[in-house]
Amino acid sequence: MSQPIPPIALPPAENPQQEGKWLQSALHKWLDEEFIPEAVNQEIAQRASQIYVRQRMEGENDLGSLVIAILTEMQAFDFSKSFYSEFAIANAVSELLLDSLGIDRCCGQ
Repeated sequence: MSQPIPPIALPPAENPQQEGKWLQSALHKWLDEEFIPEAVNQEIAQRASQIYVRQRMEGENDLGSLVIAILTEMQAFDFSKSFYSEFAIANAVSELLLDSLGIDRCCGQ
């Protein structure tokens, strides 16, 4: 039987606003490249970044908890003008953060 992947903790936030700017830019780029550029992509990236920054400022470092917070709070966002959903956004944020940490998304190493 395989072993579960241990939780992934981000380093403590030294500058959550700067992290948020990076995330907003990276997520917006990802959204535009994944399907087609849409005006709503900027709004999606901005909202996800706001959630992320607030969570980090509150001391959240656990990647799983950050993803759940983004998923939960993005449920209130109107995705009717987008190809995406709150699930796609939360997963994309997770992938971008893992990539930034140099962690293989396949196996958590």
